[in-house]
Amino acid sequence: MELIIETPSRLHLTLIDLNGSLGRIDGGVGLTLKKPFLVLEMKQKGSEVDIEFNNSQNISKNIIDDYVDKIRTSAYKMMAYLDVDVGFSFVVHENFPSHSGLGSGTQLSLAVGKLLSDFEGHEMGAHQIAKIVGRGGTSGIGVASFENGGFIIDGGHHQEEKPDFLPSSASDASPAPIIARHDFPEDWKVVLVVPNVMKNVSGTKEVNIFQKYCPIPLEEVQELSHLILMKMMPSLLERDLDTFGETVNSIQNIGFKKIENQLQKPLIGEIMNFLRDAGAPGVGMSSFGPTIYAITDSPQDIVSAAHDVLADVGGNIIETTAQNNGAFIR
Repeated sequence: MELIIETPSRLHLTLIDLNGSLGRIDGGVGLTLKKPFLVLEMKQKGSEVDIEFNNSQNISKNIIDDYVDKIRTSAYKMMAYLDVDVGFSFVVHENFPSHSGLGSGTQLSLAVGKLLSDFEGHEMGAHQIAKIVGRGGTSGIGVASFENGGFIIDGGHHQEEKPDFLPSSASDASPAPIIARHDFPEDWKVVLVVPNVMKNVSGTKEVNIFQKYCPIPLEEVQELSHLILMKMMPSLLERDLDTFGETVNSIQNIGFKKIENQLQKPLIGEIMNFLRDAGAPGVGMSSFGPTIYAITDSPQDIVSAAHDVLADVGGNIIETTAQNNGAFIR
């Protein structure tokens, strides 16, 4: 039997509370995307975990190595949990870049877990799989995107479970509870600009940044929470693109997102300003980047501007929309 799963990507708009004065930390805002997406096939084969790529000639060695590591790690964790002692072959049919701010690690790990759990007749939910494979320790956005899609806000972690400020890669906390989930207007387009630059923050450096800059000043967390509750969410429900975009622009300069932006190469900020000048109502950076997103109802203008701004550095431009459902097995 062969199983094939397709998962979305996601934007992580901002973390909410890296102060913790109310006894919880993290919290996040995110958006599920139709493109780019992951397609992963699995079948029982042999006694080991084998991994193939159907277009390996077009994928960098770094991405291949990262995918192989995450697939193997997640597969062995799930196989141990399910007490499976046979081997499996995985084929990556569609992929998207690792460490780019689009959530490939969580989607890949959950996809492996979902394929194995369904193959073994368990059909586990995304939250349970995430705990087994070790995802969602800071943000619940990727897990919720995998499960249900849409626009998502998670409620972070109680400090009894997660006492320290840490990125997901260094946290074993359970995925955060979802406190709001809404369909995102599919006539609002999202233009992704992924400049050809190395990610500036990852691994140990990312852990050190959380430790150095947290806790965030309480007044910034309060300002951000006010914007999300009384401006971003109502504008989404009222389909007010300009006001939603204003909020996206504002949150780039508040709280931990401000830190994430300040630690980028100057090019990232320059691209964001260029896209705003081209008419995008809202422009932000997803997670620690380098992916920049523009939310607009005139994507052709933004795509044209993106081509101009990437002329020297190079990179990828993806025109997409929100996805209001999660991953699915074909």
